[in-house]
Amino acid sequence: MTNRYLYITLLAVLGFKADFVAGKTVAKGVPRLVVNITIDQLRSDYLETFAPYYSNKGFLRLLSEGMVYTNVSYPFTPVDRASATAAIATGVTPYYNNIIGRQWLNRETLRPVGCVDDKKYTGLGTLDTTSPSKLSTSTLSDELKMASGGKAIVFAIAPFRDAAVLSGGHAADGALWIDDWQGEWCSSCYYYKSLPPWIQDYDRQQAPCRRIDKIEWTSSPLMEKDGADIILTSEQVPFKYRFTGQRRYQEFKTSALVNAEVTDVALQCVANNGMGDDRVTDLLNITYYAGRFNDKDVTDCQSEILDTYIRLDNEVGRLIDKLENRLGLANVLFVLTSTGYCDEEKVDYNAYRIPTGTFYMKRASNLLNIYLGAIWGQGNYVETTYRNQMFLNRKLLETKKISMADALGRAQEFLSMMTGIRNVYTSLQLLTSNDEQIQKVRNAYNPENCGDVVIEAAPGWHVLNEDTYESELSRAAHIQFPIIFYGAGITSEQIPQPVTVDQIAPTIARAIRIRAPNACSSKPLF
Repeated sequence: MTNRYLYITLLAVLGFKADFVAGKTVAKGVPRLVVNITIDQLRSDYLETFAPYYSNKGFLRLLSEGMVYTNVSYPFTPVDRASATAAIATGVTPYYNNIIGRQWLNRETLRPVGCVDDKKYTGLGTLDTTSPSKLSTSTLSDELKMASGGKAIVFAIAPFRDAAVLSGGHAADGALWIDDWQGEWCSSCYYYKSLPPWIQDYDRQQAPCRRIDKIEWTSSPLMEKDGADIILTSEQVPFKYRFTGQRRYQEFKTSALVNAEVTDVALQCVANNGMGDDRVTDLLNITYYAGRFNDKDVTDCQSEILDTYIRLDNEVGRLIDKLENRLGLANVLFVLTSTGYCDEEKVDYNAYRIPTGTFYMKRASNLLNIYLGAIWGQGNYVETTYRNQMFLNRKLLETKKISMADALGRAQEFLSMMTGIRNVYTSLQLLTSNDEQIQKVRNAYNPENCGDVVIEAAPGWHVLNEDTYESELSRAAHIQFPIIFYGAGITSEQIPQPVTVDQIAPTIARAIRIRAPNACSSKPLF
């Protein structure tokens, strides 16, 4: 009895009131539902430029009534959709969570592997075999599941497989995405034995494949409104697209129309699973798309980008309105941010006399083999290349009794002298150095999935892999984007201090009174 009274006294002193529901302690004021929104390739410059076209219910409401962090970055480079999504979910960089990108090279097979590929788990409504097994740390979703004894309801919904699975984490009730070839909402048997009835019903009636022949994307009437300029010109060009051919669903997923599809399924998910209906906090992870349509150049799709932001503003507003009406704003916490990158634009630098060039990975590796062969005897010292990475032949080095440190040092010295190279990093350097100047590169490095040598080309130069014909443009420019918190008693504020996205997970964890993910050491934002 003494311990019980002591506990009650401590709660009274701390001013902490709690309910005990389904084995979980839920503090007063903790939201019943967290809606974690990630918008792929959202940019602050576009967000601000197109503001005159918005309604008062979407972005403008978030920006004026929410807590807005305006100076945000990722603590690693390079960034893509998969690595960004994983960082938001885990609160750590690829160095710890293992997700360096959408694909990487399997060192054993020397073949590319997808970040969520897993042959152990067959697809439901898709031929893709999928699981989050390559994600090596816990996520916010996982921690919520553990803290609630499995009672919390957790879902992830996205147009893209990697975004859905990585944001859902290991313990989600479900991750749903649109299949590239069949055009239905699908999942993996990792989550279900069969798709739940509510999503089967949706697929039978409203899946993109049921409507694709009738779907037409035309420019929004709001584009005729005066008051803002298009990104590069003031001319607004009407457009009309139909989705046909083998890639019709991939094209649909890069159009502005896919975001309405995501909102519809998200709202169905909340309603059919009773999310937010009790005092156990639930989590809904949503991914929207704000990138370019069908890989078109920005100069060729300026009107499409404007229309995407107009429609995205409407979907964000619709989602907020529906959930606020259902649960009350005090019971829902909305968190919105971006994946913080943009797909490479096909720009002819030579036409504008901007310094540029191409660094050929295969050619460089052949020259390195010749150089190392002159020192240690003929051999295939570079086993293969992938993107901007070289994989050394470790078995050959071991046979010749050459230390990895010696091989890496000589490779770095030789490659650094080549034209178009800004930096050459070695695995040993990235694993042992505390140099702040290379911290972002180190954070993006994972010894299991990355090569032994990482090449950074000069800005404006292309890194070309002659075997796969993949080309990547080197850019050091920062893409500005916000982090916005709205609802659940959040006060409106504009915060210009620099912050990083790995702080989102511990911030939400603190807001709902659970532990941060198990590798997360970042401090909460508030």
